Amino acid sequence: MTPELEAYRSQAVYYDERTRPFQHWRELVVDELAAGPGDTVLDVGCGTGLCLSRLREKVGSTGTVVGIDESEEMVSLAGRRVAEQGWDNVQLVSADVTEAPLEHAADAVIFCAVHDVMQSSEALGNIFDHLRDGASVAAVGGKWPSPWLWQFRAWVTALHSPFVRDFHGFDMPWRLLTDFVPDLNVREVAAGAGYLATGHAKRA
Repeated sequence: MTPELEAYRSQAVYYDERTRPFQHWRELVVDELAAGPGDTVLDVGCGTGLCLSRLREKVGSTGTVVGIDESEEMVSLAGRRVAEQGWDNVQLVSADVTEAPLEHAADAVIFCAVHDVMQSSEALGNIFDHLRDGASVAAVGGKWPSPWLWQFRAWVTALHSPFVRDFHGFDMPWRLLTDFVPDLNVREVAAGAGYLATGHAKRA
């Protein structure tokens, strides 16, 4: 088991409380997603399911939300949330994103704080193979702050290091996404220590 996967396993029961201060960014990335009633939406790296409720509001009772996460412990907690709420249009997939079995073409996708996925062409390729042409894409996550904000770098490192394989690509985490989203628009958030990227999928 990789260190970052072990971190998600061991911290699963504390994850909601630990990341509560960042709920605003979860809400923002969902709000930026152009999805509507009846759509199918993928939540890549769904964790304990903290974006699921807001995504369901977008797609309505006729839509579908598919959460994908490699951590069985996180998916188990997400499943408990789904069962408690009686969400019969939410599906959960516990699998490595590079090989996650996805049955239908989706209309939209979010990537919320999934740096390792963003650095994997194979993982992104599997997801975009299951998106309709023109599907809405929204991603949010951490990045290195601007050079003149160097004093925040240690804080950013401490915040993210347990949950990423390494910091490769942390200057521009969205770089590989541009291969799949030609109209990608990126803006810095969180005083330059984060980013929000939006656009539309383009099938090869």
